[in-house]
Amino acid sequence: MDLAAKEAAIARFLHEYPRAVDASRGHPALQGCEDVRWSEFPECPAAIPVLLQALLDQAAAAEAKRVLTNSVLGINEMNAAMPAVLPFLFRLASDPQVPLRSGLLDLLVSIARFSESIDAGNEAMVCWFGSDSDHPEREACRAVFAEHVSVVAMLAEGLPSPEGRATLRQAAGLQ
Repeated sequence: MDLAAKEAAIARFLHEYPRAVDASRGHPALQGCEDVRWSEFPECPAAIPVLLQALLDQAAAAEAKRVLTNSVLGINEMNAAMPAVLPFLFRLASDPQVPLRSGLLDLLVSIARFSESIDAGNEAMVCWFGSDSDHPEREACRAVFAEHVSVVAMLAEGLPSPEGRATLRQAAGLQ
């Protein structure tokens, strides 16, 4: 999805849920999200904070997660902004009062999978996902997972799936 399509999706979201960002006023998990220069990341919409804020709105959370996911994850790659998004997702997923918390945990598992290093000797994987040197966001995400190792370990324990737990733990360098 190109930048124009992402921005159009966010505009549709805001039209459908005009009060969604009101739910996040003062939430500590989002402190600093508006300070990030999101539009400086290639193909990243500037309105990422709106989607992060809307994750706190009961009525809008599912759609906010869908639009956010489509804005930062593609079919076979992550947006370069993902390392900046991760700390906010960790904090939101750590709050049991956040609507759709289980969906955020699932999103973190997906991001952890996207962050895995690609074996340069596996031509099919390199062809499909690109080499690690072409996608530095993978290593950057692994570094963010490792930087937040205690939070990631706690989040992993909250997952029902042993595979999901292992994926998050591995992303943080715990396995």
